[in-house]
Amino acid sequence: MIAYIRGTLVEKAPMRAVVEAAGIGYELLIPISTFDRLPHTGDETKLLAYHSVREDDEVLYGFATPAERELFAKLTAVSGVGPKIALAILSGGSIGELSLAISSSNHKRLASIKGVGKKTAEKICVELKDKINAIEALAATSRDERGKSAAPVLQDAILALTALGFSDEVANKMVSSVVQEHPEASDAETVIRLALAAGRK
Repeated sequence: MIAYIRGTLVEKAPMRAVVEAAGIGYELLIPISTFDRLPHTGDETKLLAYHSVREDDEVLYGFATPAERELFAKLTAVSGVGPKIALAILSGGSIGELSLAISSSNHKRLASIKGVGKKTAEKICVELKDKINAIEALAATSRDERGKSAAPVLQDAILALTALGFSDEVANKMVSSVVQEHPEASDAETVIRLALAAGRK
């Protein structure tokens, strides 16, 4: 099992990267989110790997973060969802947004991604709804300037919004929007204020 590959980035394209390590060039298929994080060619990089071995095929998939690889693994575990569709989904939005769509059964959001049909989107939501923690995913993509996890802040903000009468689903969406539009927000009070302000617009 290949856990990760560290080496020189030789080639990169929106859905593909080649990393040379110990004289071997490893081709990895990647989502757009990983491509956006890659350094310049010639620089050192590290990609987390998912090694897919089938009877007639052997492919390496690469990811910049553990959250990307984890969601990819969960998606490919859904019946009828292959690696190509999983990569398309990961390329169709942020991990937090996609996780929120799945956990709130927003299959229309998933179906809006090219290559993902309505039935497939519905199946993903049904099978993964209880296996996706949207707050943890949002926190994985939202860290303060000291690198601390933002999970406690996001959880406190959602609890406060539900105490104000918002449903869990609405509170999650409000906090998700704030995280994506104001990544600098680092305390619950600020997140709540921005969420309420956006809701009044």
